Amino acid sequence: MTRPTVILFARAPRLGAVKRRLARGIGDRAALRFYAGTLAAVARPIARDARWRTLLATTPRGARADWARFAPRGTRRVAQPLGDLGARMAGAMRAHPVAVLAGTDVPDLRPSDIAAAIRALGRADAVFGPAEDGGYWLVGMGPRRPARPFAGVRWSTRHALADTLRNFAGRRVALLRVLRDVDTAEDLRARATLPPPRPPCEPSAPGGPPP
Repeated sequence: MTRPTVILFARAPRLGAVKRRLARGIGDRAALRFYAGTLAAVARPIARDARWRTLLATTPRGARADWARFAPRGTRRVAQPLGDLGARMAGAMRAHPVAVLAGTDVPDLRPSDIAAAIRALGRADAVFGPAEDGGYWLVGMGPRRPARPFAGVRWSTRHALADTLRNFAGRRVALLRVLRDVDTAEDLRARATLPPPRPPCEPSAPGGPPP
């Protein structure tokens, strides 16, 4: 049986080029330390897990980085497709019948979340990991997916998940636990006081997004 594919989006950790909104509150060097530490903490255990095959999709193209510091040696690395975030995500997932894609800047992302997403795809057409700010930290899709799954999405707004779910009308969708993206200094401070995450939701019936 073919293992599902897990695609981790990662940006080359360079001073002034990562977590820019966070850097406005804590400085470029602190933001780089946060991003590099989170990248390693997220990518290493996920890429080591034999239940799936992991691709590290990196940007910008041609950027030099010691990727072996952040993922196990032998982890396959590919360049992210060109275009906006939606085009890059769709392009990265297109060749894989069952694919889960996640970012590497969500500190609480664990292999157990990837496993939960893959289980959800056994009974749903798509799965999302909702973020508190209205976006999402993970998306997974099976073979029955829209031709343009990320069309018309207002990225970096509270509408991102709702916009995406509209593209999946008529398909069964599952939700994972809610996590908080760390995009600003306020997000970083709030991590210590987050409430317990909500349990995963069951897939929604065809015809609309989950409740």
